[in-house]
Amino acid sequence: MTDFPFRCIGFDLDGTLVESHRDLGEAVNHALREGGFNPVPVEDVTDLIGGGAKVMLRRALDKQGGVPEDEFRNLYKTMLHYYDGHVAVHTRPYPGVIAVLDELAERGVVLSVVTNKFEGFARGVLGALDLTDRFASIIGGDTLGKDAEGNYRAKPLADPIDAARQASGGGNFAFVGDSSYDVLAARAACVPIVAAAYGYCDGPADELGADAVIAKFAELIPALEGLAKADSPH
Repeated sequence: MTDFPFRCIGFDLDGTLVESHRDLGEAVNHALREGGFNPVPVEDVTDLIGGGAKVMLRRALDKQGGVPEDEFRNLYKTMLHYYDGHVAVHTRPYPGVIAVLDELAERGVVLSVVTNKFEGFARGVLGALDLTDRFASIIGGDTLGKDAEGNYRAKPLADPIDAARQASGGGNFAFVGDSSYDVLAARAACVPIVAAAYGYCDGPADELGADAVIAKFAELIPALEGLAKADSPH
């Protein structure tokens, strides 16, 4: 084990660890077709991702005029049912992910996943890709339940990052994600955040407010080491 400035690292899933837009797009389009709406071109799905499946479907429907809430709930259930059987048909880790996770593990870093995807789906994806055992915890959008107002305790709240840090045993923690949800959650949890510019960013990566931006996953370790040097006294 070698010295590394962060004892624990948390990762968003879709658009950060795995390229999943095709499977997510197929699930959205299945629900859209069931509701009599036009399917979304697969290449456009990346603009809808962020905030979880419910937000993604609502964005797709809103672009076509929206639906009443009861109809939305039915289409949402249709989407989830379809996705449950197709979580990793096309989904794959981004280039460099396996090698970097291996190196972090060799350095003794504790890894976790913090996603707004429901935990069951996240575990399905990670299991299908043989990645589950690499993570000390997998925190999904529904893992922590709901607050008093009925909203899931998910990103952009600090709660899931705090839970991942606790499950990792505490210590210096950094987060890696690709959206404003990730940046806001990291800021709320007072941990440094690296933005993945190759992912499904809901704005220009260099304008999300992250502490560092990487163009590919292989740049992660140098970026984290650079953050530590920038924070160290001169």
